[in-house]
Amino acid sequence: MEKNTSTNQDFLLSSYDFDLPKDKIAMRPIPGRHNSKLLVYNLKTGEIIHTHFLNLVDYLPEQSLLVLNQSKVIPCRLLGKKRSGGFAEIFLLSLEPVEGLYSALIRTTRKKSEGDEFEFDNGVFAKIIKRVDEKFLIKFNISDIKTYLEKTGLIPIPPYIRKGKSDELDKTDYQTVFAKESGSLAAPTAGLHFTEEVFAKLKKSSIDHTFITLHVGLGTFSPIKTEDIRDHKMHSETFTVSQESLGKINSAKKIVAVGTTSLRVLESIYGKEIVPDATDIFLYPGKEIHSIDALLTNFHLPQSSLFILVSSLVGRVKALEIYKEAVALDYRFFSYGDAMLILR
Repeated sequence: MEKNTSTNQDFLLSSYDFDLPKDKIAMRPIPGRHNSKLLVYNLKTGEIIHTHFLNLVDYLPEQSLLVLNQSKVIPCRLLGKKRSGGFAEIFLLSLEPVEGLYSALIRTTRKKSEGDEFEFDNGVFAKIIKRVDEKFLIKFNISDIKTYLEKTGLIPIPPYIRKGKSDELDKTDYQTVFAKESGSLAAPTAGLHFTEEVFAKLKKSSIDHTFITLHVGLGTFSPIKTEDIRDHKMHSETFTVSQESLGKINSAKKIVAVGTTSLRVLESIYGKEIVPDATDIFLYPGKEIHSIDALLTNFHLPQSSLFILVSSLVGRVKALEIYKEAVALDYRFFSYGDAMLILR
């Protein structure tokens, strides 16, 4: 594979900015997930092909193994009110309590303090036990919060999609068809394009697939605040890889990461005898990527760690060129947008 080179400019956050008209941000997925556009970029030849996702199989290397993230998005937003009065929104950061306490972000119309209580539907309330920086540790008056969220919680779509206000359609739209393990705060969006029709075409062409599970946390989408991107620290995210999946990955002739989360897992386990259960890996130009032959991903935000990851594969200048072409050809950006396949 090509050696990754970088320049000092590649380490500046401002170098990853680009102009994106607001009308290019997808507010809803296109009808029929596999009808989204697919931009194919071949790193070796420099060729760019414009097609549709349903034709994905035509561009994958022979005998490829697709590695997909089967994490399921938690409907983790709860809307209620402060018992003393005023609107309140709780955004749960995990379904796994520590000593009965859940980590959460809280938005209210008034000041938040330890001891504050919040009311929700069906007699459920939560109490702030402790504040830790911008996060809060809260306790509910029910034990089965997972079931309650499934019935009452809202899907946490990103703020750039309809100002983060989700509805019933998002419960299916913002979930992959193969989602299985609950735990993500955001969808592994490259997987949103897959349908049974796509999987049927892959099987017919003897393209195999397997699953890993990485629960997407806020860290993946947290803005980079340091001008030198090398000073940015990714939050750790937990993941699991089954022995069956690990066997397939280790014996695969060609590996295609479906999404940046899958790539981060693959790169984190590459060459390891003992597989870790978490990763805080941050990929940027100058970092060698060893574990994949191709990456399938969406079109990402300017100056985001995800766009920088794409730049680590194709180079910053080329990534900016490709995105400029995508804008000119009316590609749809971000979570509900179109896809890009990078062949190495």
